[in-house]
Amino acid sequence: MPFILTFLLILICLSGLRIAREYQRAVVFRLGRYTGMRGPGLFWLIPLGFENETRIDLRVFTLPIEQQETITRDSVTVKVNAVLWYKVRDPEKAVLTVENFRAAVQQVALTGLRNVIGQHDLDEVLKSRDSINAILKRNVGEITAPWGVEVELIEMKDVEIPQEMQRVMAMEAEAIREKRARIIKADAEYEASRKLADAAQLMVGNPAALELRRMQMVAEVGAENNSTTVIMVPADFVHIAGSLSRFLEGKGGTNNPA
Repeated sequence: MPFILTFLLILICLSGLRIAREYQRAVVFRLGRYTGMRGPGLFWLIPLGFENETRIDLRVFTLPIEQQETITRDSVTVKVNAVLWYKVRDPEKAVLTVENFRAAVQQVALTGLRNVIGQHDLDEVLKSRDSINAILKRNVGEITAPWGVEVELIEMKDVEIPQEMQRVMAMEAEAIREKRARIIKADAEYEASRKLADAAQLMVGNPAALELRRMQMVAEVGAENNSTTVIMVPADFVHIAGSLSRFLEGKGGTNNPA
């Protein structure tokens, strides 16, 4: 009989042995009162229900935030989803201050996402995701910190906008590109006209430059292998013809007095 009692006592004592992994902590309660944390490794609890534990995982959790339909500040309805990464920094607070810290974190992330999107215009939501993610991380982190939970990262994945708004944005982008193309073309024409004016001034003061340009034009026409016939008249002949025309006009004027 004593042997049986001893054996039963040993079994009862061994039933209190627990093993916690490196990334786990055990929050221990004795008769309903918090007594401390145990682990990692081997630890012992008073058996027969005098002490019990709640295991907390200290690794980073990945929480997908389901798609939310919300309205931006400029009254555009969008659908946004995101991903949240968080971890438990204080297992004691995670167990004692909130009933279910995982569900609580999820609800805070959902409401925080809707609130942040509602405070920004559609252009900001599409173009300034990094700043919005930072604001969202700060807002969610401030709420979860008293629970012993730290937000590591939160990222918006997809932003879905209505088809009508997509068409409007495409038209706006096309108009902006067309405006940019017209400005570039106008600048090019203005620059070309300035260069032509400078070249004209140079040729007026230097007839040799005009002759070189004429010869270059003949070479370009000949290189095209076409049947165009070009008659070149030296520039001096043009000046002589102009002078002779003015002389004849003057002489005719003297023979026919008014």
